[in-house]
Amino acid sequence: MAEGNPLLESALPLPFDRVRPEHVRPAADALLEDARARMRAVIVKTPRTWENTVAAFDVMTERLDDAMGLVGHLESVATEPALRDAYNAVQPLLSAFYSSIPLDEGLYRGIKEYAETDEARSLTGARRRYLDKTLADFRRHGAELDAVGKERLSKIDVELADITLKFSQNTLDATNSFDLVIEDEARLAGLPEGAVEAARESAESTGKKGFRFTLAAPSYVPAMTYLEDAGIREQLYRAFNTRATRDPWDNRPLVRRILQLRRERARLLGFRDFADLVLEDRMAKSGAAARAFVHTLREKTQPFFERENDELLRFAGATRLAAWDVSYQAEKLRRALYDFDEEALRPYFSLDRVLEGLFEVARRLYGVSVERDPSIAWHPDVRTFRIVGDDGREISTFYVDVFPRSSKRDGAWMHGLITAFRGRPRAVQALVANVTPPVGDRPALLNHREVETMFHEFGHLLHHALGKVELRGQAGTNVAWDFVELPSQIMENWCWEREALDLFARHFQTGETIPDDLLTKMRRARTFRAANQMMRQLGFAEADLALHCDLDPDDPSADPVAFARAIFAQHASTELPDDYAMVASFGHLFGSAVGYAAAYYSYKWAEVLDADAFAAFREHGVFSREVGDRFRSEILARGDSDDPAVLYRRFAGREPRLEPLFERSGLVAAP
Repeated sequence: MAEGNPLLESALPLPFDRVRPEHVRPAADALLEDARARMRAVIVKTPRTWENTVAAFDVMTERLDDAMGLVGHLESVATEPALRDAYNAVQPLLSAFYSSIPLDEGLYRGIKEYAETDEARSLTGARRRYLDKTLADFRRHGAELDAVGKERLSKIDVELADITLKFSQNTLDATNSFDLVIEDEARLAGLPEGAVEAARESAESTGKKGFRFTLAAPSYVPAMTYLEDAGIREQLYRAFNTRATRDPWDNRPLVRRILQLRRERARLLGFRDFADLVLEDRMAKSGAAARAFVHTLREKTQPFFERENDELLRFAGATRLAAWDVSYQAEKLRRALYDFDEEALRPYFSLDRVLEGLFEVARRLYGVSVERDPSIAWHPDVRTFRIVGDDGREISTFYVDVFPRSSKRDGAWMHGLITAFRGRPRAVQALVANVTPPVGDRPALLNHREVETMFHEFGHLLHHALGKVELRGQAGTNVAWDFVELPSQIMENWCWEREALDLFARHFQTGETIPDDLLTKMRRARTFRAANQMMRQLGFAEADLALHCDLDPDDPSADPVAFARAIFAQHASTELPDDYAMVASFGHLFGSAVGYAAAYYSYKWAEVLDADAFAAFREHGVFSREVGDRFRSEILARGDSDDPAVLYRRFAGREPRLEPLFERSGLVAAP
């Protein structure tokens, strides 16, 4: 292997500061050969044992996964042309190799041979589950296809990996290509002072005069919510919802091609559609079950949705609202109903205190401490921490990167860079977001939704860090995607509890906690237009399932963008513009080969679980260590070592209920 290549090192801390574009291809070549050698070793081992067959298969691609995962992470948070080119260049090699694994007859035969041994027949628990799922994964990925079918499947996988990466890069480039500079400050009436200053600083940073708005959330959301000038709101709205629909970043042909390849893949493997293929191994089990779940929630939500929309029209004195007027009018209505301005909370949520409070919540719930770590990251804004158990053992290192940059993708996510399991005791993660940065001499002051985002992603991080399993493939967040959001979404609940808020929600100048009247208003406003929020998510879920179940992407008259727009319109509070093309930048569905494709419903599925699970904390105390220890031991620590439905029943002592979600959302009284 090449010497001096940081991607070939296995020691911690990870060498973010030393990775260069020229390291990527040599590392990929070397680690691909390493993985192939490991695979050959599994194939020829005899006699078959758990250790030389299944356990060896579990770690077969570990070094390759870790190194290329690191490169992929850097490409998402610190991209530049040379790194992007290097990463793109190795994608076909990686895709071809990964798709070849389940198609390798010798490897599949070896695992099946082991499955016929007396040792395998006596397996129980996590090992039994892993073996059964591994065999099922091989079948689901084409192990039993003929030679022609295997060759075609491999080509599909390579092309999917390539064009879904291109989709993400197009979205980033299209987002970064837009800005709107307003020179007349009078046109910014209604915009909070902090957002005005941020727009001024953004303009100055690019050598422009006036006030600069972009499509990054900290710039876009306040403008759409508070700006009185409807003309500016319309420009921003249209730009945001038509991203990646024009050359050179037009994603529309890619959406069609991705849908074609996914459908072909599913049918090649004997499934009716891509949803059935993806969901066979998830809690829902089938596309029909997922759609039934979505339709049940929609049916329960519809009367409240209609009432909310009528209420907003009456308030606005209009018979209809333009799409770019809805957030603005809704904010005015919320202020009128609750005398509540969400911006009044921002001074209480300085980033440093939010992080301190988040870490203290984790300590009280799960007995872990967070300490600063001197490790170097990929950008000066990134902070490094470590999680330490109550026994003094270091559990993980993690990085916090939360401010927008042009070299960084939009949104928020947790990236598990190194997974901990029996053979590797320490995990490494990155918590990435794009929240409001510091302005002038003020610290970064977050709005409450950004605070929820921080708690959400830290929930994923804890799930990844606190696992205690034997097998890498069952560790951390390697669970069904309609279960993976439970540990993240449940964390958001502590952002609403006085007992938790007092740990960190303090005025950045006076140190005072949130006043009782402001907290009361905040809680009362929590369920404001909850039905609209619910329907928006259900619209995303239904469009996702319909695109993968109903649309014929081979029909030249079938336009995926128009098809999705019609479904979004059924779940929107007002008419959508004819050029509305949000699906062309919908990274959850098209930014990776699978991702949340045919599974966006998972957010709501997990929200049912999280609302039900948090009811146990409310019953015994929001900082109950008894409930926290049970959640840690039965959910966070177990990974995929058992069926998620079984894990949940062990935690809750029963099946989950829908009622807590609707109660929390205020959607219970007869309209």
